Amino acid sequence: MDVPLPHLDRPFDYLVPEALDADARPGVRVKVRFAGQLVDGWLLERAESSEHPKLAYLEKIVSPVPVLSPEVARLARAVADRYAGSLADVLRLAVPPRHARAEKAVTAADAPPSADADADAGAGVDADARAGGPAEVDPRGWRDYPAGPALLRALTDGKPARAVWSALPGEDWADRYADAVAATVAGGRGAVVVVADARDLDRLDAALTAVLGAGRHVRLTAADGPARRYRAFLTARTGEVDVVVGTRAAMFAPVRRLGLVAIWDDGDDLHAEPRAPYPHARDVLLTRAQLGDVAALVGGYARTAEAQLLVETGWAREVVADRAVVRARTPAMAPTGDDPQLARDPGAASARLPSLAWTTARDALRADLPVLVQVPRRGYVPSVACADCRAPARCPHCAGPLALPSAQGTPACRWCGRVAAAYACPECGGRRLRASVTGARRTAEELGRAFPGVPVRTSGREEVLAGVPGGAGLVIATPGAEPVAEGGYGAVLLLDSWALLTRADLRAGEEALRRWMAAAALARPGTAGGRVVVVADGALAPVQALLRWDSAWFAARELAERRELGFPPAVRMASVTGVAEAVADLLAGARLPGDAEVLGPVPAEEGRERMLVRVPRSRAAAMAEALHAAAGQRSARKAADPVRLQVDPLTLF
Repeated sequence: MDVPLPHLDRPFDYLVPEALDADARPGVRVKVRFAGQLVDGWLLERAESSEHPKLAYLEKIVSPVPVLSPEVARLARAVADRYAGSLADVLRLAVPPRHARAEKAVTAADAPPSADADADAGAGVDADARAGGPAEVDPRGWRDYPAGPALLRALTDGKPARAVWSALPGEDWADRYADAVAATVAGGRGAVVVVADARDLDRLDAALTAVLGAGRHVRLTAADGPARRYRAFLTARTGEVDVVVGTRAAMFAPVRRLGLVAIWDDGDDLHAEPRAPYPHARDVLLTRAQLGDVAALVGGYARTAEAQLLVETGWAREVVADRAVVRARTPAMAPTGDDPQLARDPGAASARLPSLAWTTARDALRADLPVLVQVPRRGYVPSVACADCRAPARCPHCAGPLALPSAQGTPACRWCGRVAAAYACPECGGRRLRASVTGARRTAEELGRAFPGVPVRTSGREEVLAGVPGGAGLVIATPGAEPVAEGGYGAVLLLDSWALLTRADLRAGEEALRRWMAAAALARPGTAGGRVVVVADGALAPVQALLRWDSAWFAARELAERRELGFPPAVRMASVTGVAEAVADLLAGARLPGDAEVLGPVPAEEGRERMLVRVPRSRAAAMAEALHAAAGQRSARKAADPVRLQVDPLTLF
């Protein structure tokens, strides 16, 4: 039943009236009477008998279309168990809301899938399954990766190949994913590909249309609206197409004869569902690959610690280029904070735009090439920094950001409110502070004055540019909004690195490297004049990984450190957030594994607190089951204060 109460997270038996017998098929939406109310539900299975002697009748079949396939139902149950959630919450994410007009338009031409069709979906591949698909896939797009052609052959042969792909700079990742999908389709199977945002979806949509032809795939995203989304969902559910691409809404797409699940840039926060039980698209797709014994592809310019864990455990093989190819494809990169640069430009440590970055941009513009400037924030963001070295000023008590009430005021913390009258910079010992404003808009104004007559474009939340022409021009973009330049950028400037590296986040270094590599990948190769300047100390590990274009090294280093410290993904963690009494009540009733560690509490928003539960990865299922059962006990008692359960939270602090 579509009731999000944890203690009701189980199937219920109902009698089927004779009048509804023909339409009451597994997977249809129904309405049932429960506790005196009419509630929505899903028909999961038909049975001849029940152990319960007295049953109520189904009230109504909402639609005769079985929109919930058995494969997606099994997946939803596994995801709910993994994240200590309820099946009803996962099904609400897996199946879009019904749109009657769209349903009528799709089912008018195509009969709804039958239970026999679902049962036969994975039994084999008939001759018609290959009709209309590419007869042979050209492996030359993957020739720069020694394991790439073998991956395509495995997909064509229907083998459950699992790969973690590190893309080269300048790589058209959408074309490579289209090749992988085409190889899967050539083998008579379907594919699900998930990307982070609409811009990536547009690129992949165009690449698949070019390779497969029009009408061979559908895009599934909530941004398309209820009608288009539901129409695309039904098109895949009826088996009209076997390829679905989309944002995280597509991770549960009902593709028949599934042969490949893939995700691009799995480190993007947009892949994490903000609604309970907060599943991550990468983990949902990997669970789907495990349950269905199908191929999986995790790709990106940068590699996450979670992807590195897949490689180190042997669950997946890495697909990377040889170092000689990497050096040939990588733009010339340089930091501004290393000793040689500081010797030539002593002000580089405090300047927001050091002379190296300025001259690099000037040379590219003189060569009639575009310049990309990545700024971590948009608009005008006030900040307080050391006047000598520009290091961000942080509270010595809680590490929160300091603020200056006035030009002559005493700095105070924005988080805890304490006054830092005797502040001294931990980097250089300086005691002078200065207020500044950073952001894409301010940067555009500054560079527009520095390079008069050069067109300046901004790309961010208000307007995200898909592409820019190849002539001289300045493009100021926030991370994730960098447009593609025709022929590649002559220079890429990565400014305000401190804003990324000093975040109070476990993934700060990983996230900084991911954003830098995504921008640097848009530059021309070094042999064609492409240059990248990162305003940061060259000795930092993320900067070193960027300079060598070796995210695998950084991911292995990051995973080793997290394993030593007991942080995800080396271990599994869950957060319990709520008022102190409610959190204590839930944890007291949870029968956690004996080796579970309870950490905290730490303050959370609006007077609530957060406790963390940490267990070895082998005990993750037991932890999730115990927390879900404890939440069910509180739900059955009708406890007043809600508690938010989140397994594998992105933010721990």
